[in-house]
Amino acid sequence: MMSDDGEQLLVVYDDHSDQRSMSLDETSSTEESPDETKVLLETTDDAIPYIGQRFATHDHAYEFYSEFAKRCGFSIRRHRTEGKDGVGKGLTRRYFVCHRAGNTPVKTLSENKPQRNRKSSRCGCQAYMRISKTTELGAPEWRVTGFSNHHNHELLEPNQVRFLPAYRTISDTDKNRILMFAKTGISVQQMMRLLELEKCVEPGYLPFTEKDVRNLLQSFRKVDLEDESIDLLRMCRNIKDKDHNFQFEYKLDSNNRLENIAWSYASSVQLYEIFGDAVVFDTTHRLNAFDMPLGIWVGMNNYGMPCFFGCALLREENVKSYSWALKAFLGFMNGKVPQTILTDQTLCVREAISMEMPSAKHAYCIWLIVAKFPSWFNAVLGERYNEWKGEFYRLYNMESIEDFEMGWRDMVNSFGLHTNRHISTLFASRNLWALPYLRSHFFAGMTTTAHSKAINAFIQRFLSAQTRLAHFIEQVAVAVDFKDQAGEQQTMQQNLQNICLKTGAPMESHAASVLTPFAFSKLQEQLVLAAHYASFQLEDGFLVRHHTKIEGMLFEYSPQEIAFRFQKGRNSKVDGLRNQSNRVYAPALEAHKHISKAPSDHFE
Repeated sequence: MMSDDGEQLLVVYDDHSDQRSMSLDETSSTEESPDETKVLLETTDDAIPYIGQRFATHDHAYEFYSEFAKRCGFSIRRHRTEGKDGVGKGLTRRYFVCHRAGNTPVKTLSENKPQRNRKSSRCGCQAYMRISKTTELGAPEWRVTGFSNHHNHELLEPNQVRFLPAYRTISDTDKNRILMFAKTGISVQQMMRLLELEKCVEPGYLPFTEKDVRNLLQSFRKVDLEDESIDLLRMCRNIKDKDHNFQFEYKLDSNNRLENIAWSYASSVQLYEIFGDAVVFDTTHRLNAFDMPLGIWVGMNNYGMPCFFGCALLREENVKSYSWALKAFLGFMNGKVPQTILTDQTLCVREAISMEMPSAKHAYCIWLIVAKFPSWFNAVLGERYNEWKGEFYRLYNMESIEDFEMGWRDMVNSFGLHTNRHISTLFASRNLWALPYLRSHFFAGMTTTAHSKAINAFIQRFLSAQTRLAHFIEQVAVAVDFKDQAGEQQTMQQNLQNICLKTGAPMESHAASVLTPFAFSKLQEQLVLAAHYASFQLEDGFLVRHHTKIEGMLFEYSPQEIAFRFQKGRNSKVDGLRNQSNRVYAPALEAHKHISKAPSDHFE
């Protein structure tokens, strides 16, 4: 058939000997349908469905029509089946329709059930293909008895049609690869890129999308938590059988279901004995697949690398659960309480620490506080947000409490934050996060941004491995083993590297022979800065002066202050001469430059 402008149009073909009702608009709709349009078909004649076309099975007919639809720019779905007496048994007629056929039914709103406000693509399209079952010469087959390619909507371009759900499939092979990738903890984006490289396809041209992969992973996460708990306990027992130094503890509720579980590895216990003076207890993460809070104990070794101490999965976020976790952790570590412990601002954690670790100095992780600043202050301060943040960091790093509190008042006045509740809360808890209040305690450098990023990156290595609980504990073990191997590599490199001395001081030479490169670099920084100070010996000690040309100021350190600052190095066996800021040890080192070796307890 020809249109008025001479173009070929596809019209409706129907076998009148096999007429049945073809009402696709069986339900009402609240959507507007686009204007009805006739669609040009640009394809070869043998690829177009036609009346009388025969197929061995109805599945073959569906596959043929689906391929035709994909070339045209739409997809199809199975619509209705019919039976007919006298012609075989069971199914005798099928309708395949455009994916936009029919109309959206009106949903009845229910106050008790949440409603998903999903838009429908259905617009009453009448395009279809009908096949009927016939029996000739004793062999059943399916024949096309009706076909229309009239669409009342625009058809999709080839680069668009591939995104229709009907053409997005994940093969069994790809499913297995994706589930294997999930165990490693890599992101969905990384999974997609790996599969693209393996299949040599351009980015974005896999037969499925990131959303499909996420849905696949989510379907595997919908498992019975009770069965998962049994598998997790079985795995812990198997690990314990192979490694008697593996530690785990669990608690069952009154219904004999898993309530809490904590575990630690043999290498973690050994690391804690050496580097357990300062610990981070991070409780800000969850296993979303099981809606379980996660607690992770992490420290810092003398190579400046995070080290894993232990892990706990809890059912509830309350004082009782956190108290249980802390007791289990101390049990793993032979009762050794850390000198300092860093957490987020959760009050339940604070109360649990005061009960189970009363001798430990509790402080807040500054990076967990700073992470909340955009939501707290961005809208309030607007363009002055970055300026305020810079002032906050300046106050945070101050030396004296008096200067901090005076500067805080000035900051509040300058930025008009008198009534801001977050500012009030921060100031009320300042002794738990501000460095002027914490300088007499050892935190292994974990109050700095660089170390906080390293700790967070370490935790993220296993957080995404949440398909199964058993997979999660496997990935934690892999991350711990990876860090152990990294430590061994650092030791090897230390034995190969030549140390570059900068000051020629006897203490520098001694430190180079006993400290790791990371710890030595921290001490060397202070030895270099010590040259900026002048010391004068007094009867009761030394007077140290520091003149800064930029500020035009003169700082003097009393004999008592010098003695105190040098003594602070004895707070940890990890690395006594690391501390919170560069100005801490330079004056003390200048006053004690005559010492050829620092006391041994600084370098244990």
